[in-house]
Amino acid sequence: MIAGTGLGLALSALGLLTGATTASAATAKDGKWINPALGRFPAGGQYGAPRGGGAHAGQDVSNSTGTAVYAAAAGTVVRRSWGGGIAGRTGNALVVSHGNGQYTYYGHLSAYRVALNATVAAGQRIADMGATGNVTGPHLHFETHSGGIGVTVNPVTFMATRGVDLGGGWPRIDPGASGKTVVVIQYLMTQRGYSLVADGQYGSVSSAAVKQFQKAKGLVADGQVGPATWPHLVYTLRQGGSGSHVRALQNALNRRSAGLLVDGTFGAVTTSAVRTYQSLNRLVVDGEAGPVTWKALVG
Repeated sequence: MIAGTGLGLALSALGLLTGATTASAATAKDGKWINPALGRFPAGGQYGAPRGGGAHAGQDVSNSTGTAVYAAAAGTVVRRSWGGGIAGRTGNALVVSHGNGQYTYYGHLSAYRVALNATVAAGQRIADMGATGNVTGPHLHFETHSGGIGVTVNPVTFMATRGVDLGGGWPRIDPGASGKTVVVIQYLMTQRGYSLVADGQYGSVSSAAVKQFQKAKGLVADGQVGPATWPHLVYTLRQGGSGSHVRALQNALNRRSAGLLVDGTFGAVTTSAVRTYQSLNRLVVDGEAGPVTWKALVG
């Protein structure tokens, strides 16, 4: 069992999350949040688990040292220090402010990739997973705070409400969403023959096209691009390919800090970017963008 950290107002704050997000659950799946790290949930690493007379304030995600850690949403780095300056936490840590009293905490890091006060985008690489502080193995200790630093809520529930499976599944994107994941959807839909403008706005035109696509595939035509729809939408891509689906892939890689030219050509540079992403996230490094790599990229 990983012994790492973080005593907080875990159990008492659970009700705050449940009550605050139920009504807005559908509209909160707006593409603004993303999975901060890939890995497994270790036994005893869940939110609320007993920790030295208190309760575990976050969710642990285990993987090897050096696994990439990404900003869960756009914001500003407000803490970059041992334990993030929060009582009961140990190890190198970052705290990112997302506005409106919402913060995310990333603990036990082996390396920082951003500076204090840096502005970060959702999906930007901000750190590397590690085993600094009070731990028995490398992992990310991930916390979500709502209402101020120190007011923790269940990260799994918090992220699920925003369309993100912290366990590493496909995301859920609702009509009304905006941003780079929507651009990915629009390029994939264009490759599927629906000719959408890749403007990053999941409005009525894109929603109608997705519903038509879902109906054609025998899926529930609700317009939500989720675990049932993504596998039908993505393509397995490799070097030599070209088209709007490659533009979708390049945009997805760029959201994870790849810095590619979006030209729709799967050449050597894009292959290198895919391999780098796979390596940083402990996936099979083959340079091929198949369902496993896609799910990790957009999740």
